Amino acid sequence: MCLLIRFYRGKRKAEKYWRESGVGEITGLGTTKSLAILPLIDWYTSSEGLKGEAGVSYLIKTDANSILFDVGYNVEQSDPSPLLHNMKQLGVSMDDFDTIVISHKHCDHVGGTRWEKGKSFSLTTHQVNLEGKAVYTPIPMTYPGLNPLCTEAPTVIAEGVATIGAIPNQDFFLGWILEQALAVNVEGKGIVVVMGCGHQTLSKIIKRAEALFKGPIYGVIGGLHYPVTDSREKMMGIKIQKYAGTCRLPWKPLTMENVKESIGYLKKLNPGVVGLSAHDSCDASIAAFRNAFPNAYRDVKVGEEINIAGSRER
Repeated sequence: MCLLIRFYRGKRKAEKYWRESGVGEITGLGTTKSLAILPLIDWYTSSEGLKGEAGVSYLIKTDANSILFDVGYNVEQSDPSPLLHNMKQLGVSMDDFDTIVISHKHCDHVGGTRWEKGKSFSLTTHQVNLEGKAVYTPIPMTYPGLNPLCTEAPTVIAEGVATIGAIPNQDFFLGWILEQALAVNVEGKGIVVVMGCGHQTLSKIIKRAEALFKGPIYGVIGGLHYPVTDSREKMMGIKIQKYAGTCRLPWKPLTMENVKESIGYLKKLNPGVVGLSAHDSCDASIAAFRNAFPNAYRDVKVGEEINIAGSRER
């Protein structure tokens, strides 16, 4: 009963927050002629030498900047972590990114439960030296030697790159969630949105992006939490992701009809690139997206870079 009361109160709070968080158009964002998204952590991998897990970490490269978006899960708390292992296999070093963006404070995005509880993050079992790197988080978080900037409001963080600001939702089991996504303005094409879990819901992510930017929404890449037929995480046979993280009542789980509704919503944008993370979506949902966007769909696999080149015409 307490969880049910908390859920409904949180839902009302989230809707009030959404209604009252009026945002204006971001001017002076700039553009990038190139965008490369290299998954360093996700469920599927492009080769046997890489490690997959139910977490997210993407290396996002633009003309002028390299951004590490989330830092994975490391559920077994191994050192080196799957993230560091994959970075080594792919020839990625700490010098290959200048900025870190955390989508939200969940264990599969901040490096594990320990760091989630401490409102921090870590690339492995210990917090490595990240001196000189800019860090942007949706809620106040800490990291030794750094001063992470809380970007609850939309914030330009680099040429052609901005956070869309934190958008709340209430989950039955996980409670209050503030999550941000990243928007990259690719010259001549439009905004590509990179998402962690999509707890905000696809419609609110898109509506926020449309309110912030003049250009069209060209693409969406990342997690949207559609674990309809299966769950990447299981405990005693229970498909955890079907009930935790959906921001729905556990006895009213997501269905394929809900997935089709989201696909229909996205189709109205005529996106040029779509990629759904498998870390929190089942294979049936991924297949539905792939079939709905046969020319635009890109697999999200560790080690398989997604490249988007700017052009003067869409």
